[in-house]
Amino acid sequence: MLTVLVAYAFAGLLWILFRTLRIKIVTGTPETSPFNRDSHERYLYCVWHDSIVLPVFGGRHWCTTALTSSHRDGSFVASILGLRNIQTVRGSTNRIRTTALRQLLQTVQSRHLVITPDGPRGPNRTMSSGIVYLASRTGRGIVPTAFACSNCWRWQGTWSELIIPKPFSTIVMLAGQPIFVPADATRDDLHAYVEEVQTVMNQMDLDSQALANGQTADSHQEVASLESNVAKERIR
Repeated sequence: MLTVLVAYAFAGLLWILFRTLRIKIVTGTPETSPFNRDSHERYLYCVWHDSIVLPVFGGRHWCTTALTSSHRDGSFVASILGLRNIQTVRGSTNRIRTTALRQLLQTVQSRHLVITPDGPRGPNRTMSSGIVYLASRTGRGIVPTAFACSNCWRWQGTWSELIIPKPFSTIVMLAGQPIFVPADATRDDLHAYVEEVQTVMNQMDLDSQALANGQTADSHQEVASLESNVAKERIR
């Protein structure tokens, strides 16, 4: 009960905070936005653990599920996600147990799935293989993401920080082109895809911070050319 009450209070404060923000959403295609209610495609969203607050409160979710830790802190996170209409599957990105894998395979048939590949134990912003393995099993594309604030607090946790935007700042949310992993990928192939997603995520981190600071992004994914597709949303 205490966990739920704290989650309600925390989520309420963040909802009020996000009402003050200027939000820019940049996507490779409209289909890759998890806030697009009319999207018919379903994806695996790759999100760094420290920036998870931004996509959770940065728009309205219609068909999103997230993989959350099975540890005690996962209950707190699951409570907050539930308030944002985000369903949860409890498990680990490093070792997806059989029960969780079965749930995930069923989930991605009809819903987006968000995975933090550096959680729940880190290292910070370092890819694990779970999301790549799941992509090969499901055929769903991995959408690399990046999030940045023009001004923010950094709440220090046990192994990573949590980024909280300051009032009236600008946040930028990027969703890149989907990366598809073939079903017959070997172990070496999977390792290569892990490195590819890591590289793309690193570049997008630089791009998002540049855009948040009012600069021009410089990415091989041509993020700069997509600025004309930026959508400005108010949180409902």
